[in-house]
Amino acid sequence: MRFGRGSRAVAMAVAVGAIAVGCSSGEGSSDASTSPAAAPGSTDSATTDPPATDAPTTTTAGTDESTPSTDAALPELSEPDVATAAAIDDALGASPAGCDPLDTRACLLPFPSDAYTVGDESTDTGVRVAMPNDATTANAQGVSVDLTEWNRNDGFSPNSTLLAYVPGIAAETSKLPSWTDLDRSLDNGSTVVIADTATGERIPLWAELDVKASDDADRALVIHPAVVLREGHHYAVGLRTMYDADARAIEPNVVFRAYRDRLAGDALEDRRPVMETTFAALAAAGMDRADLYLAWDFTVASTRSLSERMLSIRDTALASLGDAAPEFTVTSSAPTDDTNIALQITGTYTVPNFLTNDGGPGNRFSYPDASDPDALPAQNGTLQADFVCNVSAATMSGTEPAHLVEYGHGLLGDPDEIDAGNVRDFANEHNIVFCATYWAGMSSPDIGNAAATLAQIGNFPTVADRLQQGVLNQIFLGRLMTRDRGLSSLPELRRADGSLMIDTAHLDYDGNSQGGIMGIMLAAVSPDIERAVFGVPGINYSLLLPRSVDFSEYEAVFKPAYPNDLDRMIDINLLQMLWDRGEGAGYVQHVTADPYPGTPAKTVLLDVAFGDWQVSELAAMVAARAMNVTIHRPVAAEGRWQEVTAGWGLETTTYPGTGSGIVVWDSGAAPIPVDGVAPSAGRDPHGDPRSDVDVRTQKAAFLFDDTLIDVCDGAPCTADARD
Repeated sequence: MRFGRGSRAVAMAVAVGAIAVGCSSGEGSSDASTSPAAAPGSTDSATTDPPATDAPTTTTAGTDESTPSTDAALPELSEPDVATAAAIDDALGASPAGCDPLDTRACLLPFPSDAYTVGDESTDTGVRVAMPNDATTANAQGVSVDLTEWNRNDGFSPNSTLLAYVPGIAAETSKLPSWTDLDRSLDNGSTVVIADTATGERIPLWAELDVKASDDADRALVIHPAVVLREGHHYAVGLRTMYDADARAIEPNVVFRAYRDRLAGDALEDRRPVMETTFAALAAAGMDRADLYLAWDFTVASTRSLSERMLSIRDTALASLGDAAPEFTVTSSAPTDDTNIALQITGTYTVPNFLTNDGGPGNRFSYPDASDPDALPAQNGTLQADFVCNVSAATMSGTEPAHLVEYGHGLLGDPDEIDAGNVRDFANEHNIVFCATYWAGMSSPDIGNAAATLAQIGNFPTVADRLQQGVLNQIFLGRLMTRDRGLSSLPELRRADGSLMIDTAHLDYDGNSQGGIMGIMLAAVSPDIERAVFGVPGINYSLLLPRSVDFSEYEAVFKPAYPNDLDRMIDINLLQMLWDRGEGAGYVQHVTADPYPGTPAKTVLLDVAFGDWQVSELAAMVAARAMNVTIHRPVAAEGRWQEVTAGWGLETTTYPGTGSGIVVWDSGAAPIPVDGVAPSAGRDPHGDPRSDVDVRTQKAAFLFDDTLIDVCDGAPCTADARD
């Protein structure tokens, strides 16, 4: 993921200048009362043993496979005293219509929450998101967000970052679990718990405060599941007693206290059964009801809700194409001056267009009835996608057919990235023909629309929809590379004896940065790619952005448009609900197992840069757990890796192997910060793995020999630092 370098940064600056955004001050927060209490007790000691490998993502807190029962005898409701009753009424009256009174600091908090859903028997989950259109803060120009597209979902993101506001909270005294010791989050004494209400499974997680916020009144409590949540499942969230810096317990919201302590109130009764189910699930997970500071529940979107648009346009387009190459035109076919690349072929190919107008930046899906929440995109003519292919010198001079590899470029980049030195070297070293196209939606032509979206996040459906069209373009590029009357029909790809220079029987994938992130999605939905390498990858953008050094360039637009720190944190995580449709995070559970219909499961390799400034290794580990890959151990040299259990939740790779894996490459960079901020000390190792010859040797064996080999001789893997 490259957040703007060189000409991209200039283009962003131009786009920023073209968008006039005013400034406004953020809203303040009312003080919360606190009561003296003893300092919180310590949690149980965490084990350093690796978790069970057959279920690395969860631990079971109960055995009942149904929703925890609330039929057990509960104490009768008690009448609140006059002062408490008045406080409850005041809090309910002060909560804007459609907002959740459990957390009155900002509408949509706590997030995500089923308080913002309605029952809907037509969906796979039985609910549909129903956030009010005035739930988010308008931008500095007074433009609010139309949440219609968000409200098509039948639940929230499986990659949700959970948000709440706890006035005066201190991370240390509240003993927030850290990503450095995920076992702690599964201890009985964990102060933050997420539990599956049907299975009782506890979710490994870490929690942190938004240290980038300039004012405590805008500082969110941020909870990151360390795994991808199960599609269509329902979860309960509990916060045990929270403490301020003086180790005083922070008083819960009075409305929540009324539910927790079973205080009567007519306005509370509609929600009470749901709250009781939540309390029961948390009790099964080891959280005493009396200790709760806050609890809520939410539903994760179903597989269909997340992927049906992408799969629909894929299946419709491929049905019309059949088992053939798309129509294409070569615009240039010429030798190059590079010693590694003998021939470069450029051109365009035809793809069905499912976006409005010409399908360019800023367009959305073309729906036959935009008012129908279940409508699927309809074809709107065709578009011409660009492609570029590099034929290596080894291919041109050799006798063996070249391997065909589809390449994925970085964020806001372009297909010419296959001209990068490491890609040219890889091609010539291992007889590869690389082809690439634009990642439509997040490529250089999309810079202006990206800036417009950061200035007005209601524009984000244009990004999510075009990303899905971009993946369709990639699938059609794969058909151009491998099917009859495609590249194989070009006379320049035949030798003098008439033999074909390329092996059209196999298609593999290699992508870096955004190419690794988006490559996860492409691998999940491609019917043709067999094996894939994801270089410096990760999932999901709501986790990645605050931890990326380059996001500051985009905040030059985002901050003036949304000047309040808490608003921006909510907005980033709101975007993930639609980003799931157009990035790897929404598809990662269907890559190596449980594939979509008509799609083979894939074998994948993840190459991670230790201390990466741009794509946090934390996001790569979440992806690895979701795909259940094995990890190279030792993960890093003694004292380098910050986790108590390095590679938590992953089995150790056995070499040589035929399965999927993840390798951490250490080129000497400083470890990433523990807090949710971007690294800044030393140098950025983001590009080091792809530039190392050992990495390329391992990738070639993985892609072309179907074997994962150890190029590190049983030691931690190191990569040369680029000059």
